[in-house]
Amino acid sequence: MNKRMTWHILVADAISDHGLQQLTNAPDVHVDKAIGWTEDQLVDRIGAYDALLVRSQTKVTARIMDAAPKLRVIGRAGVGVDNIDLPHATKRGMIVINAPDGNTITTCEHTFAMMMALARHIPQAYRKTIEGTWDRKTFVGVELRNKVLGIIGMGRIGSEVALRAKAFGMDVIGYDPFLSEAAAEKIGIQLGTVADILAQADFMTVHTPLTPETRHMISTNEFARMKKGMRIVNCARGGIIDEDALVRAVREGIVAGAAFDVFAHEPPSPDHPFFSCPEIIVTPHLGASTIEAQENVAIDVSEQLLCVLRGTVFRNAVNMPSVPPEVLAKLTPYFSLATKLGSFLAQRTDEPIARITIHYSGDLGEGDTAPLTRHVVAGVLAHHLGAEHVNVVNALHIARDRALDIVTQQTKATKGFTNGLTVSIETKSHRMSISGTLFNGYGARIVQIDSYPVDVSPDGHLLIIAHQDKPGIIGRVGSLLGQNEVNIAAMQVGRSEVGGPAIMVLAIDKPLPHGVRDALTLLPDLSHVRTISL
Repeated sequence: MNKRMTWHILVADAISDHGLQQLTNAPDVHVDKAIGWTEDQLVDRIGAYDALLVRSQTKVTARIMDAAPKLRVIGRAGVGVDNIDLPHATKRGMIVINAPDGNTITTCEHTFAMMMALARHIPQAYRKTIEGTWDRKTFVGVELRNKVLGIIGMGRIGSEVALRAKAFGMDVIGYDPFLSEAAAEKIGIQLGTVADILAQADFMTVHTPLTPETRHMISTNEFARMKKGMRIVNCARGGIIDEDALVRAVREGIVAGAAFDVFAHEPPSPDHPFFSCPEIIVTPHLGASTIEAQENVAIDVSEQLLCVLRGTVFRNAVNMPSVPPEVLAKLTPYFSLATKLGSFLAQRTDEPIARITIHYSGDLGEGDTAPLTRHVVAGVLAHHLGAEHVNVVNALHIARDRALDIVTQQTKATKGFTNGLTVSIETKSHRMSISGTLFNGYGARIVQIDSYPVDVSPDGHLLIIAHQDKPGIIGRVGSLLGQNEVNIAAMQVGRSEVGGPAIMVLAIDKPLPHGVRDALTLLPDLSHVRTISL
């Protein structure tokens, strides 16, 4: 334990007194409150404090941090940390922690409340009843029992929703990029795809973060394939479901109703289309708004603040952990490469990933490579879960939660490189790998994809094309891209034998326009086309 006598903590937002008790009762802690202070006021006073505790109201800016030479840790009593300048906190060596578990049950229960209100038209019936109309015929609902619930996103909240749905007699199909069949069987649900959920579910609920990959993941094309009469719940993040497309689907009779606790832009404008669609019920982002949740997040983050200040083991840090200087000096040049190799593989498959294997060779074949492993796993997970939700501190914890197997191997043997990093992922039907290294004067390079040798810079927009090694293929690909105004910056072709399977890697100047990938797949002798952004 650190020998310092008293730690000074500033609480800048309204936080449950019960949740703060372990801080206020601690003999080595002094707590002050500064509710509603401006940035200028915080800048004037923050220099006296070792820790800062906030919710969502206070913006913890670089200016505040620069005025806090003693500040070691910033705690966020909640999940999101978008009100904290994370890069600057990391640069200043300040640990940022949050409370990701405190809202799990309350958000799960709100999801079920919204689902039941949707099934039984409770808000609409309430409004009509208090307006003086006794109407029992209009609001005929449906039971949850024997209905199929599709859950997109099987993290903490999605898993809790699944357990409650089973108690209601519902059949559950779960989709998650990292949900294995074994994990699904343990929960007692069917593992499926988004397409399975669209085709079979009577109710659908989403529990994913909002990322470029999940934004509008349910839109016009998905509604066109959806089982008619589905009911949709979103208590996760606005923007996952295309709001305009949803309204059209309701009016066309594809969707029977929807219940939303979140909006793409909050608060929504008074003329938001949901408000003129009586089949859609809404609440003002109440997923975490319970007495218990507010206390739980305060208790969780208070406990972790004490751990950080006292020098004991802590969890839920959302920025980079401290690394011994000698290890950091050796590994830092590889951090970006490790993250990109993980992200590359995650973008190559739509199937759930069951195992990640990381092989270190040469100079990396001995010593502590745990920080590199974290970067690889974070790269894999962040593609689906969002970089704001996954980082090098919590990546392994999230992987364990999702029953994702992580294997590391080390050897001093090399294959022509001073150092080497090979990452493999395994899904139910595929095994994919990628190798990278650092060249003096050239920086990071991808040197092998699966069994094919290449020499590619892991940056920007890449187009990966699996094909047969036949004359004319490169020309046809180039012509199609040129017709769609896609400029090729660099190209690499890897093959194992003449005329056999091969891989083409194209660096392009911008993301592939809509429809071009599908057009490429129709070219003869091309077996697989994938776009990668690094």
